Amino acid sequence: MTHSYLLEIGLEEIPAHVVTPSIEQLQKRVTDFFDDERITFETIKTFSTPRRLAVLVNGLADRQADEEEEVKGPAKKIAMDKDGNWSKAAMGFTRGQGVTTDDITFKELKGTEYVYVTKKTIGQDVADVLPKLKTVVEKMTFPTMMKWANYSFKYIRPIRWMVSLLDDQVVPFSILDVQASNVSQGHRFLGKPVTIAKAQNYEDQLKSVFVIADATKRKQLIKDQIDEIANEKSWNIEVDPDLLEEVNNLVEWPTAFAGHFDEKYLEIPEEVLITSMRDHQRFFYARNKSGQLLPNFISVRNGNKNYLENVVRGNEKVLTARLEDAAFFYHEDQKHSIDYYVEKLKKVSFHDKIGSMYEKMQRVQVIAQELGKNVGLTDQELAGVKRASEIYKFDLVTGMVGEFPELQGVMGEKYALLGNETPAVATAIREHYMPVSADGALPATKVGAVLAIADKFDDIGSFFAVDLIPTGSNDPYALRRQALGIVRITRDQNWHFPMQSLQKQFLQDLRNHKATFDLDFDQHASDVREFIKDRVRQWFSNKNARYDIVEAVTKGTNSDILNMLDAAKVLEAHKNDADFKGNIEALTRVLRISEKANLSNRDLVVDPALFENDSERHLFDAVEGVRKEAKNRTLNENFQALQKLRPLIETYFDQTMIMVDDEKIRKNRLNQLTILARLIFSIGNLKELIVK
Repeated sequence: MTHSYLLEIGLEEIPAHVVTPSIEQLQKRVTDFFDDERITFETIKTFSTPRRLAVLVNGLADRQADEEEEVKGPAKKIAMDKDGNWSKAAMGFTRGQGVTTDDITFKELKGTEYVYVTKKTIGQDVADVLPKLKTVVEKMTFPTMMKWANYSFKYIRPIRWMVSLLDDQVVPFSILDVQASNVSQGHRFLGKPVTIAKAQNYEDQLKSVFVIADATKRKQLIKDQIDEIANEKSWNIEVDPDLLEEVNNLVEWPTAFAGHFDEKYLEIPEEVLITSMRDHQRFFYARNKSGQLLPNFISVRNGNKNYLENVVRGNEKVLTARLEDAAFFYHEDQKHSIDYYVEKLKKVSFHDKIGSMYEKMQRVQVIAQELGKNVGLTDQELAGVKRASEIYKFDLVTGMVGEFPELQGVMGEKYALLGNETPAVATAIREHYMPVSADGALPATKVGAVLAIADKFDDIGSFFAVDLIPTGSNDPYALRRQALGIVRITRDQNWHFPMQSLQKQFLQDLRNHKATFDLDFDQHASDVREFIKDRVRQWFSNKNARYDIVEAVTKGTNSDILNMLDAAKVLEAHKNDADFKGNIEALTRVLRISEKANLSNRDLVVDPALFENDSERHLFDAVEGVRKEAKNRTLNENFQALQKLRPLIETYFDQTMIMVDDEKIRKNRLNQLTILARLIFSIGNLKELIVK
């Protein structure tokens, strides 16, 4: 016989963004609980609203499965005396396991015999196990926690009721002063307390008190209501999935309705209107069939249709007040020039340990120009980078961005165009924030991409320079996202970004322009490179790349992001070649021996006059050929050229002793191998590869 079990946690309203992850967490914890308790079930159905998290377990076994466990005891020589009698140790062991000495068997383990018994545990009735679910409820974790009354217990919101019902019988337990029962609560305004007669009746009985507990059904109802209004009015409504999810987690009994605002506000950039409706009021905005924004919206009420006209008027009034503010700021901002706002940035702190926003822009101007030249921008594009980097943060001190911070960059583009800046400059101002998330959109223009990289690189370098370096999961300035953005943009633009040489050039240029502003960019330069390399590793992990290949390319001597990404592609393409294992073993042998050299660049001179056999000459000539052509070849061509050295390397090691007594000859041979090792390291540290 199987059962149904209902667990509901009733709470004060939960923040919308917490509802979905919380019910997913509860489902997993309940699943793990039954697995740990050896209780089988068929399915777990979840229910969630702003005021409740619930699971309905179907096909629940009526008792725990019996368990047999083989338990190891003392060694035989301890368990029995010389006359073959059981010792106190043996008798104590069996008594502790609930068996007798008659149940003992012996098994050998690593040459020694030990006592073993089979311990049997009879499963309990499910009704006797379920009260332990209290710990599941208590151990849930949330982004923010709160206390209430005089209790020290913390939860996402105060617990107001709990339902714990096995079929039609209450399974009692309590948390603080809340006793689990079979009484749930309906909609806060439309409903009333409701007694759940049977666990399986939960969804229907809540519906009778104006609660649609199934989040999936509630979301579909909202979508259907929006579509019905849109079709009736011939509107196009873009139902943003994230907004729909948020709205769904704000209501228990949804009723969609349409609203209107004055057409005069359509003169404001539509991004402002959309932000006001979508982000601030949780409204779905409307367009006509031609794609033009309309002075209309759809919202969702947590209630029925009674007095809906009052709700519509109230929402329109709130939106109008916000749009009136937006219109005021939009017109006021245009009374001042861009230079006026740039000047104001001198008094805006970027960070109290780093300096002003204006000083940051001075650094980015220098970095962006050097970077633009490095990636081959045209003179016109460089001029665009120069102008954009001079003004790109100006909108931060406008009234509109002060009221709508999420529009930074967007309003910069709008105001730049109104201020007669070129489209390239205006677009770059918006694009420099990209990507705004790990998988967000990237800059579409080269000018915007250069400005975005320069801004992000300055962020990372500046915070590292003042020892504000991310540790563990702590990253308050989102530097990891900035670094991943650099990786993604360079990959997207197919630009080389040799970090080490660029760092040196950036710093030299900053000093020449007196733009370091007393920041020491040298002290953590290598840490910055390693930090960005970690984001290269993250990029690879998102692509499910082979771990050893990732480690090989990120632990080489090449600090060029694009080269690391391309090198991984090369190794991935050749990993299944029949001769891959042998080639890698030959190349890694060179790497291991060259480590013993520990030579500086000026020591890397090879004197052919010191060669003692033909294998030295043949390898030397071949390596010189590879080295001279390396800059003109792709990474794949260089790797193939290195693989072709395998026979020469094997012959070399067969015929040549490296660590000879003669210091000149020994050093000459180490120099020769080190030159080759550096060519290999340009692909990566191939010692990290796992070849079988």
